[in-house]
Amino acid sequence: MDHLLGRLGIVEARVRRAVLARRAGDPEADDPFRGLYLSDDAVLRILDEPATVPPPDPVDGGDREAVDALEAAESSRLYRLQRDFGLEPLDVELLLIALAPDLDRRFEQLYGYLNDDVTRRRPTIGLALGLCGVAAVSAAARARLTAGGPLVDRGLLLVEEQERAFLGRSLRVPDRVASHLLGDDAGDPALVDVVRPVRAAGLPEGALGDLPERLADAVAQAISPVYIREPAGGTAQELAADALAGAGRAALALDLARLARRPDPAALVLAAGREAALVGAGLIAAPAEALAERPDLLRTLAGLPVPVLMAGQVGWDPQWSDGTPLLVEVERLGAAARAALWSSVLGGGTGDAVAAFVLTPEQMRRAASAARQQAVLAGRPVGEAELLHGARAQNTSGLERLARRIKPGVGWDDLVLPAGVRGQLRELAARARHRDRVLGDWAMRPGGGRGRGVMALFAGDSGTGKTMSAEVIAGALGLDLYTVDLATVVDKYVGETEKNLERIFTEAAGVNGVLLFDEADAVFGKRSEVKDAHDRYANVESAYLLQRMETFDGLAVLATNLRANLDEAFTRRLDLVVDFPLPDAEQREALWDRCLGASLPRADDLDLAFCGRAFELAGGDIRSAAVTAAYLAAEADRPVSMADLVAAVAREYRKLGRLCLESEFGPYVGLVR
Repeated sequence: MDHLLGRLGIVEARVRRAVLARRAGDPEADDPFRGLYLSDDAVLRILDEPATVPPPDPVDGGDREAVDALEAAESSRLYRLQRDFGLEPLDVELLLIALAPDLDRRFEQLYGYLNDDVTRRRPTIGLALGLCGVAAVSAAARARLTAGGPLVDRGLLLVEEQERAFLGRSLRVPDRVASHLLGDDAGDPALVDVVRPVRAAGLPEGALGDLPERLADAVAQAISPVYIREPAGGTAQELAADALAGAGRAALALDLARLARRPDPAALVLAAGREAALVGAGLIAAPAEALAERPDLLRTLAGLPVPVLMAGQVGWDPQWSDGTPLLVEVERLGAAARAALWSSVLGGGTGDAVAAFVLTPEQMRRAASAARQQAVLAGRPVGEAELLHGARAQNTSGLERLARRIKPGVGWDDLVLPAGVRGQLRELAARARHRDRVLGDWAMRPGGGRGRGVMALFAGDSGTGKTMSAEVIAGALGLDLYTVDLATVVDKYVGETEKNLERIFTEAAGVNGVLLFDEADAVFGKRSEVKDAHDRYANVESAYLLQRMETFDGLAVLATNLRANLDEAFTRRLDLVVDFPLPDAEQREALWDRCLGASLPRADDLDLAFCGRAFELAGGDIRSAAVTAAYLAAEADRPVSMADLVAAVAREYRKLGRLCLESEFGPYVGLVR
């Protein structure tokens, strides 16, 4: 602070000499418009006031000697600013002249006097160059105040009133620069929702090998920019923060998705670079794909004179920078490392309940915090339910605009299926739970650019439990179920269906959930012989899906009533094919019992064994009949009786186009009639 005030005292001495020189040459005259400008006497009174900023002692020896004496204070913020921003001595003088009114309001009046306009209380370029003793026609000096000079390019000085002649433009120091020089370490308010400080991640030892150390060496050698490509649930931010810490720098995270939505993103990019330089930090900018349509912003970001480490899930585009960055590929953490990280953020435990969730370390920390809040609300220690709630809270909402979200409300005990089918469903859940270990740690799917997705086909007649089984699997994994609405996918225009599917797959990659394509044969149909343009484009759609399934990293279930209509090429890409048969008599009896539930009052004449034996219905039909019977009983204000069940079955038969035969309804056929 003393260094800054001392240097400002030198500026005041120069302004004092300039004012006195002007006063000596001004004619005195009575002016009827006195008050619209500063008179000589008023200026003298200003100069006689006690100085807010004490001048250096002595000044009489000349400014240069005073400046040299003050430069010994290498620990001052002004000195560090000059060093870190690569400023020339003239740059510092110009900066101080522009800064003076923000530190001492007397300079507003003095500059107004020197500008011969009391309304212009900032120094102009011409005035600033004159106070520095530089000729206004010096090309080198003028260049310090234009684009290309560090003062302007790095946001330390704003040249305003661009409509004026060059020498008449005013100079202003941004508030953030002024507050930094005064010792304020608070961040720039303009960046409050797009930039935040991050600390070294503290990843499990050896989780990324020696990559953090090698990247830290590269950052220390001023290699910038760096582009880190990561999959969903990757560790790019943590790797970058560790590398910056290893290079002796703090880290600021720049959210490019939020930046893209702001009205003036270019100014914010420059402000973020200035903020990083002021605090001696590096920038971690992600996700890069958020600015894929604005390569000019990415080029500006890559060219900032601070360490810039960008991250994204897409490959690097050469038009994003003028040079080639250091390219780094980082994989998702293995199962053991993820378990260790969960244990760390939870303060114990292994996080087995959320093993199927693909989260970044930062999302894991937020999930643990949300779980603790839920536990406080419930008045109990953090348990599985709270942890699952915290993990699901990290899902983005983008997929909900393309699919219907279902929070699972059923479990394994609610399924009435043959033992073989239940075993396949449990195997599917196990695949989703352990895929990081099998496909990652054990490398059981090498090469080919294939993803780590798990895909299954559920085939069977309508009402046999396909959708319910998908919901049960989602619940067993602690995930939500997202049912894709075909109305948002299929489009009559060529190429639009593929675009819609791509949006769904892209959004699903950032969401921990089970993706269900019901009536999948409408989208995943067979390719056919090309006889006209319609066949050709239909085949292109199927070919796209075949390729996209290869790279999918999530959990998807295809459900169909017409398995024969699916292209055989899809079968090879499926992890499991589960056939859902119609229930037998014993299973139908169990389904009647489950569908009627425990809360529904039952009459003594219910014969569920007869219903299971006589009525060959699928589970969905039985559920529909049970609901109809409940409504009939509610209208009659009595428990559900056999008459209600038989009447409900008769209605269901008519919906299905079946006849109500005496051989099926037996002794209850009279109730139907």
